[in-house]
Amino acid sequence: MKIFNFKHFKSDLFGGVTAGIVALPLALAFGVSSGLGPSAGLYGAILVSFFAALFGGTNTQISGPTAPMTAVSMVVIAGILANFEGDINKALPSILTVFLLAGLMQVVLGLLGIGKYIKYIPYPVVSGFMTAIGVIILVTQIMPSVGYYPKEDTAFVEQFKPEAEEVILENILKDEAAEGILVLEDFEETINRAEHITDAQILKESQTLASKDASGVLGAVKVLPRAVQNINWLELLLALGTILIIYGFKRITTAVPSTLVALLVMSGIAIGFGLNYRPIEEIPSGLPIPNFGIFTEFNLSSISPYIFTALTLALLGAIDSLLTSVVADNMTKTKHEPNKELVGQGIGNSIAALFGGIPGAGATIRTVVNINAGGKTRLSGMFAGLLLLVILLALGPIASKIPAAVLAGILITVGIGVMDYKGLKAIPYMPKAEVIIMLVVLVLSSIWNLVYAVGIGLVIASLMFMKKMGDLTAQRSNIKQVLDNKVEKGAEDDLSIPKELKKGIYVKYIKGPLFFGSTSDFHELAKQIPENATDVIIRMGRMPYIDQSGLYAMEDVVQELINNKKNVFLVNVLEQPRYLLERIDIIPDLIPRDHIFEHFEEAMAHIVKEHLITN
Repeated sequence: MKIFNFKHFKSDLFGGVTAGIVALPLALAFGVSSGLGPSAGLYGAILVSFFAALFGGTNTQISGPTAPMTAVSMVVIAGILANFEGDINKALPSILTVFLLAGLMQVVLGLLGIGKYIKYIPYPVVSGFMTAIGVIILVTQIMPSVGYYPKEDTAFVEQFKPEAEEVILENILKDEAAEGILVLEDFEETINRAEHITDAQILKESQTLASKDASGVLGAVKVLPRAVQNINWLELLLALGTILIIYGFKRITTAVPSTLVALLVMSGIAIGFGLNYRPIEEIPSGLPIPNFGIFTEFNLSSISPYIFTALTLALLGAIDSLLTSVVADNMTKTKHEPNKELVGQGIGNSIAALFGGIPGAGATIRTVVNINAGGKTRLSGMFAGLLLLVILLALGPIASKIPAAVLAGILITVGIGVMDYKGLKAIPYMPKAEVIIMLVVLVLSSIWNLVYAVGIGLVIASLMFMKKMGDLTAQRSNIKQVLDNKVEKGAEDDLSIPKELKKGIYVKYIKGPLFFGSTSDFHELAKQIPENATDVIIRMGRMPYIDQSGLYAMEDVVQELINNKKNVFLVNVLEQPRYLLERIDIIPDLIPRDHIFEHFEEAMAHIVKEHLITN
């Protein structure tokens, strides 16, 4: 009980209730959009909100399904559903297992202390991804907003009958092979089974293929002409009315959530006037029930292709939540605990998966609403979840009558709002490399694969960053002969070299990390040292880091200099480079310890002394 502060009970209650009201229409809409139905969105909102608040590290955070998490969840659901011939009941255990795995990964990330590293994900990757989320939601919601559903379009479904028959026949052959009765010389059993294929089976498989073909941005664009030709004007009017109320009511007041007003008004009109609209799927009454099929029907082969996707969900949820935590910190002048927040989010998502809910994350708008309404402690997030539970138990049958087009209209406004307009407006002024990263992530996420697009964006961003760092190190590093009193600014101590020795002494300055991105330039600089050089001083006071590639490059250069009868000295070797140089025995095997100095003057005194002894 020490973690709770009941001093602010009333303000937490009001903040949590207000945030819960804002979350209701979004939870239903995200559930429908995910493909698992409105109940999945509601379950996710209840459980993630409650448990992420209970175990998390941000006092005023309100969690639940968000646009980015739902978009990635759509990818998981659509992919697994296709493997189970469109049967949601058969696919559900595998889908929820992936969500559970993502939640557990978040817990592990928190326990490993990864929370503090999330901030290093480049902004162009986040910007491109968020804009792609908006594009995906916006484009895919056009069809339900006009009342067009591909699998109900008889002419469109008819095109897939030949392919459906092929799929069914292939499944028969697979079943026979698994049973050990497939005989290539005699297809008598295959023919016998094929004769029992019904028109209903072919139609169901055709509808599954039609839905799959029309899924995603490219699929939605492909069937858009058919959707335009088959507009259901009532559904379109309900969607447009929802959008107009959401944007129009904000101009009147922001005290009441405009999405909730739109939901109540448009649903009230549709139900009150007895319109012939399409309702959402029925929301089960009663408490959520655990789906034990996650354990009893566990199949590693159906999950393994989605392990990377689960990791992406975990990372995306972490980024989404911690960014919201920063917003909350700025508003409340507090400091969140990033790793504890990841653990809380992971527990919330894991429990939500067990009960059939879609995954979520910290939701910025709901968190801001909570804070503005008075929420001050984690109790506010728990109250938000409890309110949604009460609504589920008391109003489930009524909520099942909400028009699907109304939720489509809500999601269209979400898609428009989630895009990163700040990043898009900055395109003309940003470095070309960053614009390329953002556009690559945006395009690939929209038309191909969200998961791979983010991975490719991170790889490109990392490579570009490393090239830039390598170029900067190369530009700033140089080799100079200490002659005619010409030295670098800040290195005036080079003038202490006796005139008679200056012609034979070269100083190499390394300014920046020596890593695999700068090793080739390091080799090139070393080649600039002429044959007449007798001593080479490598000044390392501005080289804070060296990696394995840098170590071996250093070893090669030093070995080459020694082979060419040159004395090598190191000055001001910092802690990390020195540790590694000693670990692989560059020190003392190639460079003896008496050739390593803290200050340049010490190195020069040693060189002068050696020359005097030699001469």
